[in-house]
Amino acid sequence: MGLAGRMARAALGAAGLLLAGAAFAQTAPAPAGWVLDWSDEFEGAALDRTKWAPELGAHGFGNNEWQAYTARPENLRVEGGNLVIEARREPFEGRDYTSARIKSAGLRERTHGRYEARIRVPRGQGIWPAFWMLGADVKTAGWPRCGEIDIMENIGKEPGIVHGTLHGPGYSGEQAFGAPSSLAGGAFADDFHVFAVEWEARTIRWYRDGILYHTATPERVAGDWVFEHPFFVILNLAVGGYWPGYPDAATPLPQRMLVDYVRVYRRPG
Repeated sequence: MGLAGRMARAALGAAGLLLAGAAFAQTAPAPAGWVLDWSDEFEGAALDRTKWAPELGAHGFGNNEWQAYTARPENLRVEGGNLVIEARREPFEGRDYTSARIKSAGLRERTHGRYEARIRVPRGQGIWPAFWMLGADVKTAGWPRCGEIDIMENIGKEPGIVHGTLHGPGYSGEQAFGAPSSLAGGAFADDFHVFAVEWEARTIRWYRDGILYHTATPERVAGDWVFEHPFFVILNLAVGGYWPGYPDAATPLPQRMLVDYVRVYRRPG
């Protein structure tokens, strides 16, 4: 961000920071060597159902998560130029927590590209925000043969660390192929950060705020490479699970995951 942008953000204060950030982000040029394929700037009054479908359920999603996912505005809305996914402590469908999860399955799917989002994650023990992708053949191939690309995951007990991870046959779950990216100080929940992958034939690269920190190729993973077919995007905020652990008395709720934009780029031509 240039000097003018820094001065503007300082002058606006906390209340205006989110709107200013969104306005600045919209003017950012495409990364060198990429052209925009599709995006959502979250400027409207409601979720764009031509790009996203809420995913509902309270069955733990294979991770023993504690939330029920809903499409209620209390958990899922577009507000102030951001997608808001809010986790709440409240009884719903037999669970003690609610949150939201959206996906582009059947609406926006593609093979390869640069997938980028500007996100401010929430905080707290047992809180688990994620920006990730699944192979569009998940219902027929199953997991992990469909492939999973985790662009960004953060767990509340690691406030200054995010993870980029690949799951496939022979390298999934606790044996997944991943790497962390750490802040020099502070927490990711303190501000917005840009998370991205560049997914090309036989190569996937992970970036945090423009810093390359992880690369995957067929030669580096311990199993079949299953990443040459269409994938869809998922944004969600889980509460609890085997990996992050579970909320405790000190976990502040509600917590919000704010997404300024999602942009998907392709190579020219």
